[in-house]
Amino acid sequence: MSRPKRRALAAVMLLLAGSGLLAAAGPAQAADPVVPTMTNIRTGLNAGFDRVVLDLSSGPAPSVSYQLVDDLVADASGEVVWLTGEFFIEVFTTPAAAHDADGNPTFPGPRKFRTWNLRNVMAVAVTGDFEAQVTIGLGVRSRTVVKVFTLTAPNRVVIDVAH
Repeated sequence: MSRPKRRALAAVMLLLAGSGLLAAAGPAQAADPVVPTMTNIRTGLNAGFDRVVLDLSSGPAPSVSYQLVDDLVADASGEVVWLTGEFFIEVFTTPAAAHDADGNPTFPGPRKFRTWNLRNVMAVAVTGDFEAQVTIGLGVRSRTVVKVFTLTAPNRVVIDVAH
């Protein structure tokens, strides 16, 4: 290769490296972040509220949010998830997954089940496990106060629904 071509190539490489486009060529690449996986769903009746708990494996504590919705919709497919309840609550947990690196489920229980032991929450469904977000749907008898939060050591997502 001629000297002018080498200089031009070196200048292009410097520009790419400075813009971050050449980061993959560097030896110090960040490892994939650890995404906690859902291992269990537990329910319990408490004085004044029903509690649904998502047990998660170790990793960063996820962020959680919820919304009241008219229909529960399966992530990715967009199809309606039919669930017992007069009203519906959709809970988003990210980063989280309900499958391992090979695509196998990490939650051994059913994807949808009735909660006969609770007063307001009638049913629970895993409505999404897509792009490091797990979505849970709750079918409830009445619209009331909802609190969603995380606990750590071990990681858990807690959903409290008032009676």
